Amino acid sequence: MVKSMTGFGRCEIADENRRITVEIKSVNHRYLDLGVRMPKKLNQFENAIRNLLKEYVERGKTDVFISCEELTGQECCLRYNEALAGQYLAHLRGMAQKFGVADDVTVSTLSRYPEIFVMDEERPDEQKLWESLAAAVHGAAKQLAEGRAAEGERLKEDLLGKLAEMDVCVDFIEERYPAVLAEYRSRLEEKMRELLADRQADEARIVTEAALFADKICVDEETVRLRSHIRGMRDALERGGSVGRKLDFIAQEMNREANTILSKTSDIRISETGISLKTEIEKVREQIQNLE
Repeated sequence: MVKSMTGFGRCEIADENRRITVEIKSVNHRYLDLGVRMPKKLNQFENAIRNLLKEYVERGKTDVFISCEELTGQECCLRYNEALAGQYLAHLRGMAQKFGVADDVTVSTLSRYPEIFVMDEERPDEQKLWESLAAAVHGAAKQLAEGRAAEGERLKEDLLGKLAEMDVCVDFIEERYPAVLAEYRSRLEEKMRELLADRQADEARIVTEAALFADKICVDEETVRLRSHIRGMRDALERGGSVGRKLDFIAQEMNREANTILSKTSDIRISETGISLKTEIEKVREQIQNLE
């Protein structure tokens, strides 16, 4: 199965304590580029998240967005510093006696002093937190992989269709080649008869010139390699897996052979077919950029 590098996945996991939401989107990229954005309290799990995602994604720029909403408020608690409150109170009463002022300290005024009441964040159960987080990441990554696989199958069918069109172009070039030679020989014989008037044309010279021309325009090697590349690309698509880089290399080789065919021919019909061939190859290369 071939996979596209474009996709999206989302998963939400909630229990009585928290709701974790994971969204993953991926686009084309030459290598695997993972970006993870999440709350600070989840930073300790980043490496584990990256390793988990590598089970699903081999190439592509992949961005992961994680949110964690606490539902109970139990992650925070209010702590009362009794010892510090006693020191504040002792000092305030000492000041009242020292300076002869009214001792008007109340509980409400004492509670406003720094560090009397402190809001502490309780550490969550890391194992349970990771289990919920991992489940959400797995769910989103699975949805992403399914979407990429479905898109990959559509790309595969499109590429196979384009390869079939390329086969048609190569067939025409191979079939047209003998006719080009025959036409050239006919024009050569006619030209020599015009030049020699009533004298007999030199058959050996005609054969030699036709052979030189045939060697000059011969594209057998190019068409054989093109067929091999088409077959290799088709086989790779059928085998599946991470084939994007391999297919891109094959497409470059195809383009090289098509350019050579165009440089050798002077026949308008082969030239037109060669241009059509290059057009299909370019379309193939564009589609391949979407494959993992």
